[in-house]
Amino acid sequence: MSTSSRTKSASSTTDTVVIALGSNLGDRAWHLRRAIRELSRLVRIVRVSSMHETEPVDTPRGSPDFLNMVLVARTSLPPHTLLREMLAIETRLGRRRSIRNAPRVIDLDLIFYGARHIRTPDLIVPHPRWMERDFVIAPLREVMRLSSSRA
Repeated sequence: MSTSSRTKSASSTTDTVVIALGSNLGDRAWHLRRAIRELSRLVRIVRVSSMHETEPVDTPRGSPDFLNMVLVARTSLPPHTLLREMLAIETRLGRRRSIRNAPRVIDLDLIFYGARHIRTPDLIVPHPRWMERDFVIAPLREVMRLSSSRA
């Protein structure tokens, strides 16, 4: 096999990813829709949950409620590259990191990357607290029901 054939076949391999989105500042729905549009330039979006309004968890006192959702996508980007691009989207949409879990216009979390288990200083997949977060579980159940109803 030639080098170009190997490269082409390797780059066409895709993994299924689950990304959680949240916003609790400004026009929350607009921020989520804009993040989806930005993500669609990086990944092939397969399913998107509806928006779920949730109380903030582990945030500073008085933080506003969130709108949360989950999307399932396919990507050929390596995990750390996808993470880097997700952080860039957050920055472009106006997220400023100050204190831990402060209110934010957008929050993007990589919940699953295929069946991979990744543990590095800047990325842990599956997300270590996804099972404790109803704001991830409820929209994830929704997209999984959508998936099974289409099978």
